[in-house]
Amino acid sequence: MGLDRRTFLGLGLAAGGMVGIGQLLNKLSDTEEDGECMPALFVGHGSPMNALEDNEFSRGWREITGKIPKPKAILCVSAHWLTRGTSITAMEKPSTIHDFGGFPDELFQVEYPAPGSPVLAEQTRNLVRYAPINPDYQWGLDHGTWSVSRQMYPAADIPVLQLSIDYHKPALFHYELGAALSVLRKKGVLIIGSGNIIHNLGILDFKRSGGYDWAEALNPVIIQNLHEGNHRFFIDYEKMGKEGKLAIPTPDHFLPLLYILGLSNKKEPTLVFNDKLIMGSISMTSVLVS
Repeated sequence: MGLDRRTFLGLGLAAGGMVGIGQLLNKLSDTEEDGECMPALFVGHGSPMNALEDNEFSRGWREITGKIPKPKAILCVSAHWLTRGTSITAMEKPSTIHDFGGFPDELFQVEYPAPGSPVLAEQTRNLVRYAPINPDYQWGLDHGTWSVSRQMYPAADIPVLQLSIDYHKPALFHYELGAALSVLRKKGVLIIGSGNIIHNLGILDFKRSGGYDWAEALNPVIIQNLHEGNHRFFIDYEKMGKEGKLAIPTPDHFLPLLYILGLSNKKEPTLVFNDKLIMGSISMTSVLVS
C-alpha cells in the first residue's frame, strides 16, 4: 500500500519535528493570500546540452509549461547541489554555474539571469523546525536548474531559487522535507525536482538509443508505481533488487524525485512525459503532479 504525503507529514508532526500546517500558512499569510495549488514537477534533465538543443526532451519541457499556470517563483531541488545540511540560495541575483566539463564552448557562454528572492528564501527557511535550512549566498543556479528553466521560461523573468540536498540524510528525510514545503504550492511557487530516476554514468553506451535489458525491465515498474501513488516503493529504493542497484548506484539524481512525491498525494493526477531510456542507463522520465 502506498504512503501519501499526509501520512508522513502526520508522522513528522507527531514527533514534534515539523511546524503545523496552520502555523505554516500564518507565517506566509502576511505577504499573499492562498491561491490555487500550483502543480509540481520532476524533470529528467539528462545532458547539459538539452539547454541548447531543440529535441524531444526540451520540447516536452516547453510543452508542459503550456499545461500549468505561470509560476510566481520557482524552487528547484537539483541533483548537482549536495551538501551537509540543507541550504537555499538567498541572493538577489544568483549566478549561472557551469558545473561540467568536456562540452562545446557555446554551452559555457550560456547565462540564465533569472532573479532570486531573498524574501521567499526566508519564508521557506521558516517551514521546517527540525531541520534548519541555511541561507546561501555563493552557489547560484547549476545546470540541473538552468538547463531546464532556460527551455521552460526563456525570458528568465521568474525568480528562481535552489534548495540543496543533504546527502547525509536517508530517503525518508527528503520525502518529509518535500511534504513540509508543500505549502509553497498555494503561493504560486513551482517546485521542481531535477535529476534522473535511472542514472548510471559508469556504464553509458553513447551509441545505444534505448536502455539495457535491466533498465527496460525496471522502467515500467517505476512508471506503474508512480501512477499508483506507491510512494513506499520509492522511499525504499534500496530494495529494488539488482536492477535497482544498477539504476541507482548513487542516489544523487534519484533523491529530487522524493521531494516531488512528498509534495503530492494520491488524489492528484500524475502525468508521466518524456518517458524514454537513452544510452543504456539513463531515463529521461519526467512527472507532472497537478
